[in-house]
Amino acid sequence: MADSKIANGIDVTRLFDTIEAIKGNPSIAQFKFRATNTWINGTHCRATIRDFYGALKQDDSRPPVDYDMDEPPILLGNNEGRNPVEYLLVALSGCLTTTLVAHASARGIAIRGVRSRYEGDIDLRGFLGISEDVPVGYQGIRVYFEIDADASKEQKEEMVRMAQKYSPVFNTLTRSVPVSVHLDKESL
Repeated sequence: MADSKIANGIDVTRLFDTIEAIKGNPSIAQFKFRATNTWINGTHCRATIRDFYGALKQDDSRPPVDYDMDEPPILLGNNEGRNPVEYLLVALSGCLTTTLVAHASARGIAIRGVRSRYEGDIDLRGFLGISEDVPVGYQGIRVYFEIDADASKEQKEEMVRMAQKYSPVFNTLTRSVPVSVHLDKESL
């Protein structure tokens, strides 16, 4: 692949080849990601990601990765992992950043660095069932980007807009997506 164009570590040639392949066969774009979770003790649980389905095949080429989750002591945990709502911020950070860099690369914008920070506000009265008037979960999330690139302020603002427009995690959070939760038949 000596003819590949690389920008910001992204193989832009492969990116455009993938886009063309999906245009020719939209079923290539159908992916299914999976995770399992096991309760350990108290507020500590462990999620595992092993495999996924995508590009018309099962992919189990990556080794499994575990993510320990727990609460800090003030929230009755033992700091055996990070709080699940912190993982939500991590997922958002990774997806927005990846999307920003991929779209900037496709447009030929060289990036030297991207940093971002994420803040979310939760009022525990919702989670604890103290107030029906308080939402359960984040009431607001703020994201701040710093982009080091030879680009105008307007181009950087456009990169941030593109990240929001095309980030699956951002769009999952900001648009209503159906989530169904069931008791597994195997546990009956």
